Amino acid sequence: MVVTHLAPVICGVELPFSFPQGALVNEQMMLRWMHFFFGIVWIGLLYFFNLVGTPTMKGLEPAVRAKVFPPLMSRAMWWFRWSALITVLSGVRYYWQMLSADARNAGNPLLAWHWMLLWLLVWLVAFALIYPFQLPHKGILDSAWVRAIAIAAIAIAASWTVLKLNANPESSNGHLAISVGGGMGLLMLLNAWGIIWRAQKRLIAWTRANAEQGTPMPPEAARLARWAFLASRAGFWMSLPMLFFMGAAEHYPFLIGITN
Repeated sequence: MVVTHLAPVICGVELPFSFPQGALVNEQMMLRWMHFFFGIVWIGLLYFFNLVGTPTMKGLEPAVRAKVFPPLMSRAMWWFRWSALITVLSGVRYYWQMLSADARNAGNPLLAWHWMLLWLLVWLVAFALIYPFQLPHKGILDSAWVRAIAIAAIAIAASWTVLKLNANPESSNGHLAISVGGGMGLLMLLNAWGIIWRAQKRLIAWTRANAEQGTPMPPEAARLARWAFLASRAGFWMSLPMLFFMGAAEHYPFLIGITN
């Protein structure tokens, strides 16, 4: 990729810096900015839910909680789900550009599609396998250790699989690291929209009706609250390796050694 620069001139004086020119480099800069900004909003809210919001709500009296929960969670979930979507979409677009560059370097532009489809397939299968371990259960299946070990084992297996499938002499370290970090982000997005939002929007409606009209909470409410909590907690722990591998893309190049 060739990047040209244009030195800015103000009042006839050429400044000692330049701006990159070209559609691709400016698109990449915008994608990274969007990815960072909306990622901060998304992960910040996820951490707020797990470290502050849920413990605080549990300590409130039921009547106070019923008044606070609907307006707080309505606004928080709006930002949570849409920032998650924008973060992942901008990241996938940037990842595609990285795959395309590696595929051209390998002499086969179609490799980019091969890598992307395999990446998507592996992480969708991983989500399908993780999904049952986030459901409320009774007995041993409700053990935090059983859930944690099962989800971690599936995530590790998916990470190893996608690395082996995407490994190529021309695969960059960023390509390989983001195939894991981005995969974790995809799992978190599916959790946000497929579990947390599905449960929370019903809880918000039921709690609002309870506070404003005295409508009793349905028996299913406790199960949905537990389900949303488990999915949110799983996303919280997944964010740690996700952030590590995103950072490893530029600063920890041990993944170059993985080959088929």
